[in-house]
Amino acid sequence: MDVVISIQHPGHVHLYRYVARELQSRGHRVHVFARDEPIIRALLDTYGLEYEALAGPGRSPGPRAVGQLAYEWRLLRRVAPLSPDVMTAVGGVSVAHVSKLVGARCVVFTDTEHATLTNALAFPLADRICTPRYYRDDHGAKHHRYDGCHELVYLHPDRFTPNPSILDEAAVDADERYVVLRSVAWTAAHDANNGGFDDVAEVIERIESTGARVLLTAEGDVPLGFADRCVDIRPHQMHDLLYYADAFVGEGATMAVESGVLGTPAVYVNTLETGLTDALAEEYGLLFRCHGDSRQERAVERTVELLEHEAEYDWERRRVDLLADVDDPLEAAVNEICGTA
Repeated sequence: MDVVISIQHPGHVHLYRYVARELQSRGHRVHVFARDEPIIRALLDTYGLEYEALAGPGRSPGPRAVGQLAYEWRLLRRVAPLSPDVMTAVGGVSVAHVSKLVGARCVVFTDTEHATLTNALAFPLADRICTPRYYRDDHGAKHHRYDGCHELVYLHPDRFTPNPSILDEAAVDADERYVVLRSVAWTAAHDANNGGFDDVAEVIERIESTGARVLLTAEGDVPLGFADRCVDIRPHQMHDLLYYADAFVGEGATMAVESGVLGTPAVYVNTLETGLTDALAEEYGLLFRCHGDSRQERAVERTVELLEHEAEYDWERRRVDLLADVDDPLEAAVNEICGTA
């Protein structure tokens, strides 16, 4: 088959790098198209995936819509001569629209119930909607659930081996405790009227009062006077940094889930909830949710407690319990694309 993969977010590169290689190993021709964004290109180049970059991103509601339309138009022009058999993406707005114009089957992956605009634009035209089994909503006969989660496609121990050289790259001493703190820019459509931290500077100071170091990765503005906490590593090294961290605290659900499946306790600070983050919290105790009005205070208290009593927890056992409870999702993802699931 000719399979078209569309990538419009850096996190999707990690998922599709393995999916693309498995498809190619089965004899299929894979064509990767990506939004022309520096971090996406950096990841694709690092992983050695052949791709073509299309339109760049928009940064506000108006330009974002225009940018999306430009991306879809360019994707249509490039894909039409290929006559693909199937098109796939995470979220899947672009492939849902273009696939119908070129006669291809459309397979979209998602784990985000609250991405209501994206889901409304993509799902009616998709042939397959693939989600983790923990996903709350039901999208009818074309909705297929699989074990595990997107993050285990690339962080399953069969494919991910942490590289300890990240400690030297991040200038972290071998015996130094550190926490990865993630703040987001709140520009996604589903971020409207939602929030996470009230004061990132205060969070940093409270965590550092325990003697642990804070490594900050920020999408938006960095608090004045805290630029030296920003971690300067290459995008593909973030999972190594999360693996060796003593804890993660942040507003991003993806990095919280990544931390959890790596066996690093994750404190998720966001008014938005998902079935996946609920499962990691309730079934495996790998993630701690802080959603309400006092979410920052509870997040700081939980993070400090994890650091001060870390000897009382067996995070590796919890990770092993998760891995024992789910099938490797890579094969399920590829089978969905191939139509053999």
